[in-house]
Amino acid sequence: MAALYGPGGFYARGEAPAAHFRTSVHASLLFAGAVLQLLHRVDRALGRPDPLDLVDVGAGRGELLAAVRAAAGRPLRDRLRLTAVEVGPVEQAGVLVVRDVAELPAVTGLLVANEWLDDVPLEVVEQTADGPRVVLVAPTGAESMGDPPAGADAAWLARWWPLTEPGQRAEVGRSRDEAWAAALGRLDRGVAVAVDYGHEAGRRPPYGTLTGYRGGVQVQPVPDGSCDLTAHVALDSVAAAGMAAVATETRLDDQRAALQALGVDGRLPPHALAGSDPAAYLAGLQRAGEAAELLDRDGLGAFGWLVQGVGVPLPFPPVNTRARVRRKPAPPPT
Repeated sequence: MAALYGPGGFYARGEAPAAHFRTSVHASLLFAGAVLQLLHRVDRALGRPDPLDLVDVGAGRGELLAAVRAAAGRPLRDRLRLTAVEVGPVEQAGVLVVRDVAELPAVTGLLVANEWLDDVPLEVVEQTADGPRVVLVAPTGAESMGDPPAGADAAWLARWWPLTEPGQRAEVGRSRDEAWAAALGRLDRGVAVAVDYGHEAGRRPPYGTLTGYRGGVQVQPVPDGSCDLTAHVALDSVAAAGMAAVATETRLDDQRAALQALGVDGRLPPHALAGSDPAAYLAGLQRAGEAAELLDRDGLGAFGWLVQGVGVPLPFPPVNTRARVRRKPAPPPT
């Protein structure tokens, strides 16, 4: 945690995320357009409240909030209350900035956490001949084996990521579950979306995913404040934590399917348009190229989309068979 958020940590010293890795927000304004489409749906489901909240958790410099506000027409724009949760500087006028989800006011609207959970610190555990051990990493990157995981971490591993063979590693997602539940706890009514590279039970990476990024290049994950540290997210565990907290409905999907359901279209413009309106044809080619990057299941399209509702049904059409949707059972009649 200190390597990312402590004094002299990577984010505490004002590093801009866009300088080190490319997110969907930075890839294309089409991503912000999809978030705006989802915001419109949430707004209708909520009965058009005033104010309508849009919260970006792990907001970077606030690029997503700024893009959605710029694209939103009136009267929606006049009702928007924009909030960024970010430890670094957010250089956007008219945006409330808080450093932690615990500081959020009560939220009615849409909460988005795009590549936030992968930065929430966690323990790494390796299976040894003597059982699982917590991996200790010095600021130099040198590793050693610590004590066995205990208590809640051990229980999480047993349920979500059991290790069987020496050398296998797991990343204990309990801290991510708790962070997500805390974010959902600020949502009075609305929808929360977590977008991240992730995995589910039965398809866990056998040796973990912990890595570092600096200057757009993947580097050794050394906890000395010189790089971003990230690990993929156990999205099924996070989803269960949200349902156990306050969520009433869950949809777990990939980004390709989610963005397509929100209107992102990677089809090329008709070739005849090149003769009748060359400028429109070139603009269409650019949109198609940007959409293709967002939808590519070998790239950004492989991101998981965890969508959870609190007090409202999820505003996604039930047409995609890839999506897994769960609803909290209704309480028994009294």
